[in-house]
Amino acid sequence: MKIAISSDHGGNNLRKEIMALLDELAISYEDFGPQSSDSVDYPDYARPVAERVASGEFDKGILICGTGIGISIAANKFKGIRCALVHDTFSAKATRNHNDSNILAMGERVIGAGLAREIVTTWLNAEFEGGRHIRRVEKISEIEEQQQ
Repeated sequence: MKIAISSDHGGNNLRKEIMALLDELAISYEDFGPQSSDSVDYPDYARPVAERVASGEFDKGILICGTGIGISIAANKFKGIRCALVHDTFSAKATRNHNDSNILAMGERVIGAGLAREIVTTWLNAEFEGGRHIRRVEKISEIEEQQQ
């Protein structure tokens, strides 16, 4: 599994915590920044993760900003991306099981590092259930196609 990870300035600390977790789990990842705590625009940091997950270069992505809201909205503008904003482990599992989410978004100002680590671990270990959920995910793809 190969993960693309990024944040804006509001998610810098939590991004570093999640990269440490990925190191502990021996999961390959690439960090798309930022490399300082200077103010940046979250769409600029959602883009490289969303593009690379959509292209298949990376299996999944993780995005973090202050609330997780802005960066998840930006990521979901990319065709083929199903980015889920998650702040609890139940939703982390459900979004993989039912929505086949391929990017996880979180807010550093919303949750602490311990819970974030649990969410990421849960999300990475959960699998898409398929079955009746395939039809629903396909309908999301159809909407994307109609918008092109």
